[in-house]
Amino acid sequence: MARAWQHPFLNVFRHFRVDEWKRSAKQGDVAVVTDKTLKGAVYRIRGSVSAANYIQLPKSSTQSLGLTGRYLYVLFRPLPSKHFVIHLDVSSKDNQVIRVSFSNLFKEFKSTATWLQFPLVLEARTPQRDLVGLAPSGARWTCLQLDLQDVLLVYLNRCYGHLKSIRLCASLLVRNLYTSDLCFEPAISGAQWAKLPVTPMPREMAFPVPKGESWHDRYIHVRFPSESLKVPSKPIEKSCSPPEAVLLGPGPQPLPCLVASSKPVRFSVSPVVQTPSPTACGRAPVAPRPFPEVSLSQERSDASNADGPGFHSLEPWAQVEASDVHTAAAGTHVLTHESAEVPVARTGSCEGFLPDPVLRLKGVIGFGGHGTRQALWTPDGAAVVYPCHAVIVVLLVDTGEQRFFLGHTDKVSALALDGSSSLLASAQARAPSVMRLWDFQTGRCLCLFRSPMHVVCSLSFSDSGALLCGVGKDHHGRTMVVAWGTGQVGLGGEVVVLAKAHTDFDVQAFRVTFFDETRMASCGQGSVRLWRLRGGALRSCPVDLGEHHALQFTDLAFKQARDGCPEPSAAMLLVCSRSGHILEIDCQRMVVRHARRLLPTRTPGGPHPQKQTFSSGPGIAISSLSVSPAMCAVGSEDGFLRLWPLDFSSVLLEAEHEGPVSSVCVSPDGLRVLSATSSGHLGFLDTLSRVYHMLARSHTAPVLALAMEQRRGQLATVSQDRTVRIWDLATLQQLYDFTSSEEAPCAVTFHPTRPTFFCGFSSGAVRSFSLEAAEVLVEHTCHRGAVTSLTATPDGRLLFSSCSQGSLAQYSCADPQWHVLRVAADMVCPDAPASPSALAVSRDGRLLAFVGPSRCTVTVMGSASLDELLRVDIGTLDLASSRLDSAMAVCFGPAALGHLLVSTSSNRVVVLDAVSGRIIWELPGVHPEPCPSLTLSEDARFLLIAAGRTIKVWDYATQASPGPQVYIGHSEPVQAVAFSPDQQQVLSAGDAVFLWDVLAATESDQSFPGAPPACKTGLGAGPLEDAASRASELPRQQVPKPSQASPPRLGVCARPPEGGDGARDTRNSGAPRTTYLASCKAFTPARVSCSPHSAKGTCLPPASGGWLRLKAVVGYSGNGRANMVWRPDTGFFAYTCGRLVVVEDLHSGAQQHWSGHSAEISTLALSHSAQVLASASGRSSTTAHCQIRVWDVSGGLCQHLIFPHSTTVLALAFSPDDRLLVTLGDHDGRTLALWGTATYDLVSSTRLPEPVHGVAFNPWDAGELTCVGQGTVTFWLLQLRGADISLQVRREPVPEAVGAGELTSLCYGAPPLLYCGTSSGQVCVWDTRAGRCFLSWEADDGGIGLLLFSGSRLVSGSSTGRLCLWAVGAVSELRCKGSGARSSSVFMEHELVLDGAVVSASFDDSVDMGVVGTTAGTLWFVSWAEGTSTRLISGHRSKVNEVVFSPGESHCATCSEDGSVRVWALASMELVIQFQVLNQSCLCLAWSPPCCGRPEQQRLAAGYGDGSLRIFSISRTAMELKMHPHPVALTSVAFSTDGQTVLSGDKDGLVAVSHPRTGTTFRVLSDHQGAPISTICVTCKECEDLGVEGTDLWLAASGDQRVSVWASDWLRNRCELVDWLSFPMPATTEHAAPLQTQGHLPPSLAAFCPWDGALLMYVGPGVYKEVIIYNLCQKQVVEKIPLPFFAMSLSLSPGTHLLAVGFAECMLRLVDCAMGTAQDFAGHDNAVHLCRFTPSARLLFTAARNEILVWEVPGR
Repeated sequence: MARAWQHPFLNVFRHFRVDEWKRSAKQGDVAVVTDKTLKGAVYRIRGSVSAANYIQLPKSSTQSLGLTGRYLYVLFRPLPSKHFVIHLDVSSKDNQVIRVSFSNLFKEFKSTATWLQFPLVLEARTPQRDLVGLAPSGARWTCLQLDLQDVLLVYLNRCYGHLKSIRLCASLLVRNLYTSDLCFEPAISGAQWAKLPVTPMPREMAFPVPKGESWHDRYIHVRFPSESLKVPSKPIEKSCSPPEAVLLGPGPQPLPCLVASSKPVRFSVSPVVQTPSPTACGRAPVAPRPFPEVSLSQERSDASNADGPGFHSLEPWAQVEASDVHTAAAGTHVLTHESAEVPVARTGSCEGFLPDPVLRLKGVIGFGGHGTRQALWTPDGAAVVYPCHAVIVVLLVDTGEQRFFLGHTDKVSALALDGSSSLLASAQARAPSVMRLWDFQTGRCLCLFRSPMHVVCSLSFSDSGALLCGVGKDHHGRTMVVAWGTGQVGLGGEVVVLAKAHTDFDVQAFRVTFFDETRMASCGQGSVRLWRLRGGALRSCPVDLGEHHALQFTDLAFKQARDGCPEPSAAMLLVCSRSGHILEIDCQRMVVRHARRLLPTRTPGGPHPQKQTFSSGPGIAISSLSVSPAMCAVGSEDGFLRLWPLDFSSVLLEAEHEGPVSSVCVSPDGLRVLSATSSGHLGFLDTLSRVYHMLARSHTAPVLALAMEQRRGQLATVSQDRTVRIWDLATLQQLYDFTSSEEAPCAVTFHPTRPTFFCGFSSGAVRSFSLEAAEVLVEHTCHRGAVTSLTATPDGRLLFSSCSQGSLAQYSCADPQWHVLRVAADMVCPDAPASPSALAVSRDGRLLAFVGPSRCTVTVMGSASLDELLRVDIGTLDLASSRLDSAMAVCFGPAALGHLLVSTSSNRVVVLDAVSGRIIWELPGVHPEPCPSLTLSEDARFLLIAAGRTIKVWDYATQASPGPQVYIGHSEPVQAVAFSPDQQQVLSAGDAVFLWDVLAATESDQSFPGAPPACKTGLGAGPLEDAASRASELPRQQVPKPSQASPPRLGVCARPPEGGDGARDTRNSGAPRTTYLASCKAFTPARVSCSPHSAKGTCLPPASGGWLRLKAVVGYSGNGRANMVWRPDTGFFAYTCGRLVVVEDLHSGAQQHWSGHSAEISTLALSHSAQVLASASGRSSTTAHCQIRVWDVSGGLCQHLIFPHSTTVLALAFSPDDRLLVTLGDHDGRTLALWGTATYDLVSSTRLPEPVHGVAFNPWDAGELTCVGQGTVTFWLLQLRGADISLQVRREPVPEAVGAGELTSLCYGAPPLLYCGTSSGQVCVWDTRAGRCFLSWEADDGGIGLLLFSGSRLVSGSSTGRLCLWAVGAVSELRCKGSGARSSSVFMEHELVLDGAVVSASFDDSVDMGVVGTTAGTLWFVSWAEGTSTRLISGHRSKVNEVVFSPGESHCATCSEDGSVRVWALASMELVIQFQVLNQSCLCLAWSPPCCGRPEQQRLAAGYGDGSLRIFSISRTAMELKMHPHPVALTSVAFSTDGQTVLSGDKDGLVAVSHPRTGTTFRVLSDHQGAPISTICVTCKECEDLGVEGTDLWLAASGDQRVSVWASDWLRNRCELVDWLSFPMPATTEHAAPLQTQGHLPPSLAAFCPWDGALLMYVGPGVYKEVIIYNLCQKQVVEKIPLPFFAMSLSLSPGTHLLAVGFAECMLRLVDCAMGTAQDFAGHDNAVHLCRFTPSARLLFTAARNEILVWEVPGR
């Protein structure tokens, strides 16, 4: 509300004394002139440049007008043939300033989070002209009425606060500005329209109108936002979208513009300038409703409109409520066709499906949703109108044909139909309630408006349809009654609120009387009231109920006199109650004339209850009644529909239902009685034939799964209401109903050839049912958990079922007495959400696919043998994901294609080769939520996906390009979608079951001409090989260029081909290339395993006083983006590794380590002066915001610490003058912030409307900033206003020629060029001055994640690892050619293929040499002149599992889950040798001891995930031997003290003893069987008091907290058990709960004490967090050392009494066992799962995930 001094309106020019120019400002040509039309002084603002000629209020930008009026009235006239601009700065309630601009300069509507631009087009009287351009020569004075509250709410979803400032720019005449909370009508006077609910324009504000002339002939009225207004078709229509386009998204998208014309126009998607014609002036104007209808429809003649399609609308503020519709982004078009009124969304290109749409809604199975009281007869009695969740259904009772009203985004809560079948009113349930008025005959939505009520409970029309009354609740929960005038809606008018009233009385039913449209009646708890509408107010008076005042009334109906007298005195009101009372009320006297009560008594010989009046006892609870001239129909909660004469003397007829009757309605002819039950049944009783006809049945809870049978045309559904129902697809009628009260059905499928269906239940039972006998045939209970999915082979021979415990069952269905063939445990993922598509059988029945054994894998088996053929690791498919991806649903394509489709939790659909697992193509971003069901048509033309509350259809033959068609109608998430067996129909199930017709003709042949081509970077035909590579031992020497051969398939675990192991030497090929599905778009935070009790206060001690000093960091964070900087002129080189910034001297290799970040660093930025470095990290478990640290490069000190975002910082950039720093939040935060580098205070911050992938300053203009993201390039202009900086934004869409991918990278070229890279591999060039893209070329197969420009050369790096150098010197000349420019002048000079996606790069000014970082954790030195790439920094790309050392400590070796074993020079930590095994994880490693022979005979023993043990020769850099001592993954390996024997342990607890030269395994110990071996430790037997013989003493620790100690002499084949230790676990869950902080138990670790051979140290999950020291000679625990957390790693120093312990809380503790002191160290960003002292104890290696830190241990 406006403040008192601003009410009822405020003259802005007078209040701020514009003529004095003290509180306002003018610039340029501003003068006071006299206008002949207004006969008064006005201000003239003119000039060729609008921005240089203006009037501004207030004078300074630091001041505010503080005007709170809802409406702003601008009285102005554009100067002929000129442009004009009006800027408004509006502040929201959360103090966000938004600029709202109107101009005829704008060609289209644009919006950002802080700026809305609306085209204001003044149309001349001649039709068919362009909408955008100069003001016409006959421009008239205009009253621009702006509803500022609705502008912010509709377009930005913000609450209006106040008007901050106004700027009126040339060229225009302005009379004045006014603000008010009142909506004035400028064309009327107070006396002329006194009886209408509108407010006339005050005399001071009104335009003069000469006597005898019309206001509309002289002036224009613009009201924005407007209501249900149409725009002329030709100027608005675009070639790519049909006329009936509905714009989905958070706000109006493509075409919001204001249009002024001399004829009435209707345009609801945007502001409307309305100039009614003289013939339209006689129509009474009405008050605007507060929210517009967001639709775009084409004006048609009556003839064309009769046959052509109708239109459908979807409002932006209603879409905010509906997450499924909200997901459609800008550029989406929704089409509606009259045949089914089904909105169909399209994204991307205009070329697409034929026909369009491809689906049409044919039928709906369901009734109710929000309730079952809304069911109506049409006035002719031929049809029934009822809601089915969000759909309104009109059912012809004689033919069963359905037609639909679609548009609501939530369940329909109320319906009303007028007496002539002209208007249908509906309201949806979710607050704030949205109401629609429909043309009942055509199904067209005439009007959409928001109700003043929070929730609408019931609606009632007057007989003529001119009055609509509604009852509901306001936002405080009070009962509210509203009356609307609807008489003008059918003529193009709007809905008018006539009156509204609050009441403290309960209202259960409300009706408008048939004899007087101004009278109504209501009933509720203890209240019956009569209402009247008079003088714009609703008033009510109570009926004297006497002794019945405490009854709970449920429904009412008017009883008409038999002679048809319409007088009120001749009408009676009948009211029913829950106690069984029926009161007859005299409406004239407002008293009860008769009171009757219905009681459940039985008459002799009568089976049914009968009526007895005024008796004691409980009555029949009556829920509804309906009256005809001859009888009264009563529905009660005992399930009976009873027909009574009007004197209630005896029951005429009754019908018993299966549930309580919730609603009854007598047809207009009185011959049929409609009844609805709370159990979802709808039917009618024919009083003449006394036959009850069922119209619709419905599940009462969401449908979980469905299945179809072709021969009988039947459908089976299972629901949360514990029923299995069989339906006839032809009639949509229910055939069978199976109910179980003890267990719930979960999955269903039909037998392909027999009349049988199978159903799985929550108890684990799988039963077969006969459709002929309607009984259970066979039951099997082989599952222990709820059945999650069922599927059968097409020939019906086999059936498969899965359960929530992970078991998979195979059944033989060759005969009716089907039986179980196999049950396999731990096959299917046990914790995956239940989905009907969790199991899939190929179309030829040969393959079975399912999600399992984990959520990250999909397994393909032979359906008959259940042999595993393929396992695809979905978790490794998307390396850019911040969380491990998981599979949701699987589906096979046609057998001829051999495709396997997988939907994932990261909202993708991945198409794989079902035989090899090769990635064929990917469909990213299918929906914001995971898709539980998908299917592909038999002809491979259409891909169907359940996407939230929508159904999406893609053109599969074109690899889903263009975008999908989106079909709405469901009000709850769709659980299952399926094509019918004949492919002619589609079914979708969720809140109800929808049946859709497929309008496309099916393909007869199965040649699949449009099948997607195979992926170019797929796996070649060669075998999976082991590889070893070697680099020079000299520091910084050139290493071989990476191999450019076909890369390995990523994440696919398939059997290697026969013919040997295939080991090879890769010393000339480097590391293998990796294929990525997605482009490298953003930093993906590591999965930190810190528990909620993370270490706090731990720090890195200073070098002078600490026990450890960080010496070196091994590795580079390939997880980041732009996290490496290099300046060739100064030699400064820095990169990130985890939480550390590593500054390294490229000549000496010396490192500095800048610490302080609490989480992994995501990106870096170096100032242009190279004096300041900024580093950003994500949030940690101890901080709520991410950190940005600003470092002094010269001193290495942190100067500033700022907390800019609550989410990860995606990018940093300094302005060219280093005065500003811009920070960009990730896709969740979407925040762009500017910081002043003088004090690093926040200068400006804004939230972006869509995810942005990159940001850059213009190097030639510090005031320009550019962002790229989803389909748009955003140019930001920085304007300095004193100390403040304001951002002005200009957004340009990406042209269709560039492709449908997202923009992922950018860099500025020669002025005014901007280069942008896309996720589809395109590079496009923009002219920043003109704001257009004029050139693009295909640079790569993968996404372009990096672009750099210098001189006339451009460097591009992609997700495929390709680094390209382009000559782009001719691009500047191509700019003049515009869109006709061709990319033939751009050519590639050089190309290199690196070992991973390119994420960072720095080059010198000539782009001759540079440093490039990849996701493989490698930094390469690139020389274009030599065409070489030299490895500078190299680390593992996956978790490091072990570090071992050579006997002389000259080298160390590491192994990783990426399958590599790397040998490093210990002095310089340079990579020397790399052994690579593809598609395997190296889990353990051991270096042969010094006594095994000469140094050149040193060997490494490595254990792998497939159970193999490989022996590598260090001197020959080759694999000597491969053996398989274990059937499962190895977990630990160790050499004997003489090096002649290898001990290995696996995850099943077996310990194998083998000869490393011959490969024979001569002993297997199974004492630990059942728990994985976590440690094997071997030492020389020094203690002679153990009582056993042997040369070696070794131990094995297993995951069940057991440690066995052995003495062995392997040359004599002796091995004896020395001791057996079992450590206790917590006995109660409250003690065990903290052990699960990382999702699994901490490991059990043990080691011999190097300074005392009789001692053994143990850590593991126990009752207490401690290190246990056990004496082998004394056979007892001699000491316990307490720990702050459970240990993840353990190492003992051979030279000193030091003990190193790593924790999951990212902390390392060093314990001095002699002194009993300890010191903690931080530095890792993840769990310290590995720590190892070197044999000399001078160094300590620690590992967290893939980063390795090397610590110096000063002499103690």
